[in-house]
Amino acid sequence: MNSTDLAPGAVMTLGDIDSQAVVALLRQHDLQLVAVAAGEPIPGSFWGDQEAGIIGCQVYARPDTPVHSLLHEACHLIVLPPEQRAAVHTDATDSIDEEDAACYLQIVLADQLPGVGRERLMTDMDRWGYSFRLGSTRAWFEQDADNARRWLLDRGLLPRASMPADDHVH
Repeated sequence: MNSTDLAPGAVMTLGDIDSQAVVALLRQHDLQLVAVAAGEPIPGSFWGDQEAGIIGCQVYARPDTPVHSLLHEACHLIVLPPEQRAAVHTDATDSIDEEDAACYLQIVLADQLPGVGRERLMTDMDRWGYSFRLGSTRAWFEQDADNARRWLLDRGLLPRASMPADDHVH
């Protein structure tokens, strides 16, 4: 399925994409996708309902879990040092820097999921109600996310090539 097959206004869910691509992406970051049966509560979900959950190095999701939620929660674990991941249960952080980094990284990682990509993910983030001071996810990502990008670069979580040419990191 691709994003044009979804109902207008719908967000892309795990059930809409190849879950094995998600498994492979998470495995690259020493994380594991744990499939939760439709209608069952999602362990480690901060928001409940269909939102993804995290416990240790595991990301929990149902077929109706939005892809943006799954990636966001996974990115909360990715931005943590590996030795801190084991202690995570439901709420990864209260750090604004880590939250911004997770938002930025989820957009970047969406490009690694066939049929998703950053464009679709940013649209879904807006539809779901992510709130950025410039009014949209795209505006934040393109114009206001330098702190998140630097934070990720400083920790080796983004390749240097992802930094805009006119931005010099010292």
